[in-house]
Amino acid sequence: MLKVPEHQVAGHIAKDGKLGPLIDDQGRFYKPLQGDARGENEAKFYESFSSNKNVPDHIHGYFPVYHGVQLVEASDGSGKLPHMVLEDVVSGYVKPSVMDVKIGSRTWYPDVSEEYFNKCIKKDRATTTVSLGFRVSGLKIFDHQESKFWRPDKRVVLAYKADGARMALRKFVSSNSLADSTNCAFVSEVYGGSNGILAQLLELKAWFETQTLYHFNSCSILMVYENESVDDAARAQVKLVDFAHVLDGNGVIDHNFLGGLCSFIKFIQDILESSENCHENGY
Repeated sequence: MLKVPEHQVAGHIAKDGKLGPLIDDQGRFYKPLQGDARGENEAKFYESFSSNKNVPDHIHGYFPVYHGVQLVEASDGSGKLPHMVLEDVVSGYVKPSVMDVKIGSRTWYPDVSEEYFNKCIKKDRATTTVSLGFRVSGLKIFDHQESKFWRPDKRVVLAYKADGARMALRKFVSSNSLADSTNCAFVSEVYGGSNGILAQLLELKAWFETQTLYHFNSCSILMVYENESVDDAARAQVKLVDFAHVLDGNGVIDHNFLGGLCSFIKFIQDILESSENCHENGY
């Protein structure tokens, strides 16, 4: 029995009769193929990438596992439609905190239509995409003090400037996300350590510094961790998602994605360092 994902924070959401992704109880995520070229492009990317021997095994782990395309009953009641069957990244988490961050200082790319270019440039300039090289697209956090999930409105998130993006990244690792002054209680468990978010981002960065296979236009980084028992096992993980606009790299480094990734890493590093200084000084 397919159902609407409870922890999806960005993209098309299957509610109010709209077409959107679905999940099953076996850890699979069913993403509808978009009717135009985007759906076909994304499926082709997954097929190419999943079998590409030039991509190191540890890098494959940062992408959802691809299980092919399947006809399933669509969420909007329009009958059976083709869906990409992917790994459900949050399957197995009890109280996952999730954040979607779109990477790059531009989401458009050469040879797009004028209409698409204008749409992208307007949004890129209105958000932190141009100024920071990334923008927060959505987040959902389990707040320990209130014992409930907190999810800011999409319009609020897209209105974030640099300080708003920084605050969101602090709230993401706090036990008091709803408070005005966040405590970053889980910063070392989630962002720090050999298996934390920062270590994973740095591993991705090392690959992007040399890879010329693909250009990841308008792709996102999804960050997830288990908020039920952070001290025992945060199980922080990073996944790349949304590949409808990936192009062949043609032997050229993807400077747009790499630059945005470096900027995002700097924000995470700064939060880690400032929190460590606070703890050392007893704050």
